[in-house]
Amino acid sequence: MKYAPSLRSRLLYLILLPIAALAILLGFWQYRTAQNTAEELFDRSLLSAALAISRDIAISEGDLVLPSTRALITDAAGGVLFYHVTGPGGIYITGYAYPPAERNKANIEKHKPRFYEATYRGERVRVLKITERATIENLSGDTTVTVWQSLRGRQQFAQILAIRTMLLFAILISTLALLVWYGVKIGLRPLTDLQAAIASRSSDDLSIIKRPVPVETAGIVSTLNRLFKEVEHNLNAHQEFISDAAHQLRNPVAAVQSMAEAVRDAPTEEERKKRLNELVSSARSWGRLTDQLLSLDRLRYADRSKALEDVDLNELSEQICRDLGASILEQGIDFEFQRADSPLIVHGDVLFINEAIKNLIDNALKHGGDKLSRITVECSQKEGLAVLTVNDNGVGLSAKDEAIAFNRFSQVTPSDGSGLGLAIVSSVAERHSGSVRINCVAEGASLSFLIPLKEEGIPAG
Repeated sequence: MKYAPSLRSRLLYLILLPIAALAILLGFWQYRTAQNTAEELFDRSLLSAALAISRDIAISEGDLVLPSTRALITDAAGGVLFYHVTGPGGIYITGYAYPPAERNKANIEKHKPRFYEATYRGERVRVLKITERATIENLSGDTTVTVWQSLRGRQQFAQILAIRTMLLFAILISTLALLVWYGVKIGLRPLTDLQAAIASRSSDDLSIIKRPVPVETAGIVSTLNRLFKEVEHNLNAHQEFISDAAHQLRNPVAAVQSMAEAVRDAPTEEERKKRLNELVSSARSWGRLTDQLLSLDRLRYADRSKALEDVDLNELSEQICRDLGASILEQGIDFEFQRADSPLIVHGDVLFINEAIKNLIDNALKHGGDKLSRITVECSQKEGLAVLTVNDNGVGLSAKDEAIAFNRFSQVTPSDGSGLGLAIVSSVAERHSGSVRINCVAEGASLSFLIPLKEEGIPAG
């Protein structure tokens, strides 16, 4: 038996996989946010350093940078700050000799702080350039302060922020996984208790489950209870059928045994032939009873998914009447078949329909009594149904006798039949979504077997 993944694993996957995917998306978003935050913080640091240098140059008239500003440059977040200052006319004042070049100089606002990225000594750097009006030693003009810093510190800062966030997500997901794992285990405990309760039952205990269960499993338990009831009903019906069959077969077996002994002990040849004919007749009756028992059993347990086929009830009934006609006429009984005006195409199991028609005719023969002299089989159509009616002028049968007539091993009037014929007919009709009924007639008995005609456009099989 193949097993699907456990409910605990399925729930763990269904809960944690979306959360993990969301955590990855949030981690990516957090990394981008950290990068933007780092850029903003470090750009402000560059701006603060540039303004401080510009202030010092203006105060000292180009002579020096104050110690506090040098400390700011040395301890700047993200690594060392580099600077370059030029005075009016582009004269070099202080700082590193060669600042990173600015590529795009078109359409720039000269006196507005400008940020750009460049390469300095083979490394990518972030550059800020500020140009202001200043007077240095009686010279007035534009003073330009350029500060720059490596991008490596910014990236490391962003990575640290992202790693911290991902570690936090990992801890949260791991904690959630443990909670789900043990939470589902506790939540599924009613199912394991139910399994233990069912496993502790004996094989013949098919009583309904009365144990309280969660709402989510109520449907499963309800289905199990319905299945238990159906199995119990089928077992009881099967046991009843076996008991009835054993009872019905006991008398014919005893009779055949007695007749066989009588044939063996016959005093004369004439007496032996007489008793031998009785033995043959009894054996045939016993064989017919066995066939009916097998038919009833097949009807109960036959595979309903079996492919069915189209059959003309007119043709099938006529063929059966031809096969039985000679033996019925030999008994001095008039036997007639009447076709319907048009084909009666039905969709079903030909063997079972054949058995039902034979049992209807056999019922008329066995239960017609001494006054039986005529049997008529008639096919017709009525309200989308194919109807086969067997009429006889025998003892008679009324609609009030249906409960007895269609029950197994029961007979309205005593006869040499088994009481299975009409039960088989009723089962065949039910299997084909049809019915069997006793008609009200002035004389004799009339039984109709009705099954739906095949609808147009429905394929066979």
